[in-house]
Amino acid sequence: MADGNANLEGPHDTKADINRQGWFSKRKRWIVAGVVAGLIIVGLAVGLGVGLTSRDSSSTTASSNTRSDGSPESTTTAGNSSSSGSLWQPAVGVKWQIVLQAPINETEIDVPVYDIDLFDSTASIIAWAQGQGRKVICYFSAGSYEDWRPDAASFKPEDYGNGLEGWEGEYWLNTSSPNARNIMLTRLDQAAKKGCDGVDPDNIDGYENASGLDLTMDTAVDFVTFLADATHARNMSFGLKNGAKIVNRVLDLIQWNVVEECVQYDECGDYKPVIDAGKPVFLIEYPTTDEKPSYVSDEKKDEICNNAGTPRGFSTVLKNLNLDEWIVQCPTLTS
Repeated sequence: MADGNANLEGPHDTKADINRQGWFSKRKRWIVAGVVAGLIIVGLAVGLGVGLTSRDSSSTTASSNTRSDGSPESTTTAGNSSSSGSLWQPAVGVKWQIVLQAPINETEIDVPVYDIDLFDSTASIIAWAQGQGRKVICYFSAGSYEDWRPDAASFKPEDYGNGLEGWEGEYWLNTSSPNARNIMLTRLDQAAKKGCDGVDPDNIDGYENASGLDLTMDTAVDFVTFLADATHARNMSFGLKNGAKIVNRVLDLIQWNVVEECVQYDECGDYKPVIDAGKPVFLIEYPTTDEKPSYVSDEKKDEICNNAGTPRGFSTVLKNLNLDEWIVQCPTLTS
């Protein structure tokens, strides 16, 4: 697809100002793992079927409880547990767009899937996009504390460690903190209330960085399992962010994988299991360091879009570092 300069916003909606220039979903390899969720169907009775209604029509809701030790757990009332078959599962190769630093509006290019910022998007704008036949994924940072977010005051100093290198006002999160987990449950409640079809939690790779915290692969596995279970309990789909090293461990927990720069770092083959499982890989490549590029050369586009190391079926987009509306769509390679 040709370059797209778009603004996707409902007719009467505006977006809050971004508090930091140059903010974008940074490429961080994060380990997500989970316990393979199994569906057990018992006691089939004549005339009774097992099913789940949509969020809008469900008579039961997910709730967030706290254990006696203060740590949160996500629970559901009877009849509202979600099975993998009840969740939205996008198809391999589906076209998509990610816009984290610009409002979306009627002139945006027509793709079936949008990834937009949870905080900067209103329920009405999400409903408007869905009314155009689109599915909406809501982005938030689950593994970092960002001091400009509206819920920043809810975090405690002991909830976070060192700053993310190069990102002023952002700090690695202690993902085992009961308080931090409760904040994430509140964010998931917000996503469900706004009507998000799924979530895109970022920055779960603190164990690979100088976080100043006791973050390990095991704590990452535990945290993402917690997030995925809580997301599914709210009848929303859940995506892995990067995480090549643990892809095979989380395939049954995720509905897609958002990946950054696997062509750049020659890692795309690591994500083939996602495609083989019938789930899309949403790939972002940053072909230029320009914040506002006007074009990408045919040579650069061909280098990325037709990369021999990229498995067939990836949904690849070329974006600028700001992750605004500018986009170049790669054709989905099927053979």
